[in-house]
Amino acid sequence: MYKLNIFDKISFVLVILGAFNWGLIGLLNINLVTLLSFKIPLIQRIIYIIIFISALNLISLLFKCDSNFSKKLN
Repeated sequence: MYKLNIFDKISFVLVILGAFNWGLIGLLNINLVTLLSFKIPLIQRIIYIIIFISALNLISLLFKCDSNFSKKLN
C-alpha cells in the first residue's frame, strides 16, 4: 500500500474544493475563487493553476498505487 505524503493529502483537499467550486458555479452561479481572490485576475489564475497541479498529482497517485498493487500480486 502506498503511504500518502502531505502533498498528496493537500492535493485531495484542493481537488475536492475545486469540484465544490464547480458545483456552486453550476447550481448557483457563485464562483468561490472569484470571491476569495477579490476579483484580482492574477490571484485567480494562480489558484486555478495550483488546483490543476493538485489534480495532476492525484492522477500520478493512481499509477503509483497501481504499480505497488501489481508488485504484490507477483
